[in-house]
Amino acid sequence: MLSSLDLSQTLGKAEYEEQLLCLQLELRALAWRLYQEKRSLIVVYQGCDAGGKGGSIRRLTARLDPRGYHIYSIGAPAGDEKKHHYLWRFWRRLIPPDEKQITIFDRSWYGRVLDERVMGFAEPWEWKRAYREINEFEQQLTDPGIVLVKLWLQISKDEQLRRFEAREKTPHKRFKLTHEDWRNRVRWDEFEEAANDMLAKTSPPSAPWTAVEANCKRFARIKALRTIAEAIR
Repeated sequence: MLSSLDLSQTLGKAEYEEQLLCLQLELRALAWRLYQEKRSLIVVYQGCDAGGKGGSIRRLTARLDPRGYHIYSIGAPAGDEKKHHYLWRFWRRLIPPDEKQITIFDRSWYGRVLDERVMGFAEPWEWKRAYREINEFEQQLTDPGIVLVKLWLQISKDEQLRRFEAREKTPHKRFKLTHEDWRNRVRWDEFEEAANDMLAKTSPPSAPWTAVEANCKRFARIKALRTIAEAIR
């Protein structure tokens, strides 16, 4: 599935800036509508390391009312999270005390069938049953009317290496590059296989995946924002 994506797609700077402004203004209006209608939006960002998730999220929230959204950057479970089912920590985050109508996940519950599968942190029987668990979990979200948008940002192996090396050479970006990124890169084929399985097995009509061609950051940001806007309209 991922190998069939056309990663050569690009977008010029002038066209990008025009479309970006239009989409950001539309998303601000749509966010206000969500608030008025007491509806919720959940956006899940997954993808390759250095795929541009953070940059896309910044463009998504740039013109939103900060009182109306919350961003969760998900890492490995810690503390009490290890004592519960892996979905427990996400349920907790989906019921925030301030009742923000937009929740954004920079990585999510899909770690069970991606990182945990590939790195051996979950047993085969655990990550294999997770497809059903995740589908049922998301069904409980969408049945009451929550809008769930799931984005997979895909880049090529060569483009990832270029971005890694650029981060390594840029002092204020060096912190973004960790030994886990290099470790995961060695297992590129295994991660791609896991991602393909995930996309095939957890994309029901009520919560489909959108694969975003992300070699060109401008193209990827516009496609992601347009996908979110279309889901809310």
